[in-house]
Amino acid sequence: MKFCRFSFDGKVSFGVIEGGIVFEVDKDPVVNGADGVKKTGIRRKAEEVKFLSPVLPSKIVAIGLNYKAHAAEFNKPLPEEPMMFMKPSTAVIGPEDSIIYPSHMSHRVDYEGELGVVIKKTAKDVPVENAAEYILGYTCFNDVTARDLQGKDVQYTRAKGFDTFACVGPCIETELDPANVRIETYLNGEKRQDTSTEDMIFDVYKLLSFVSHVMTLLPGDIIATGTPSGVGKMKPGNVVEVMIEGIGILRNTVAGRA
Repeated sequence: MKFCRFSFDGKVSFGVIEGGIVFEVDKDPVVNGADGVKKTGIRRKAEEVKFLSPVLPSKIVAIGLNYKAHAAEFNKPLPEEPMMFMKPSTAVIGPEDSIIYPSHMSHRVDYEGELGVVIKKTAKDVPVENAAEYILGYTCFNDVTARDLQGKDVQYTRAKGFDTFACVGPCIETELDPANVRIETYLNGEKRQDTSTEDMIFDVYKLLSFVSHVMTLLPGDIIATGTPSGVGKMKPGNVVEVMIEGIGILRNTVAGRA
């Protein structure tokens, strides 16, 4: 199922996307689980609604250098353990929202298309073999990064934490095998990233287990699983699209800072 969060006539609702139609459901699937929601009977055409970030996480745990080719393009050795950093909940935006270029601080802002894992239930010290039980589904994620600040600061908080630097959507796909999923990123219609999750160093289940041994994951939290090779810079006026097979397309425009 493709769960979404959307607004129509000023009202925010949850829904299921089926064949270009959004069927409203009665409850938040993150809070109530995929089996705990029912259709209300209200339906809308997808083009009639404004899709929002499908989830509002308490935190986003992101993983660096988790694709072999991406590590190679930055001349970095393969990590022995997942490299974790965090993005604040205030960075989250949804489909078609604007990424605000922080020109007062940065002069190099990059896209990073990624597979996002949405947590289903409270997860602490989860064994790898049980990790799938804690996953509600998957979404498209753009880990927007101020690359010049990342190099300058060494640690990633400022470079990754600006408002609008965590693009999420358009839905949460509950029926996806993350082992071999194609991830593509387009900048102004030109393909810039095209890799399978087969190239991951640490797969989804290993990541969830590892993170849960560090911190408790709550329902709705997101693990951003790392970006493939091909990252690059954006500028105001650009359109960036993250496309993941089985999920959909996350599209955002880069805007200048007011």
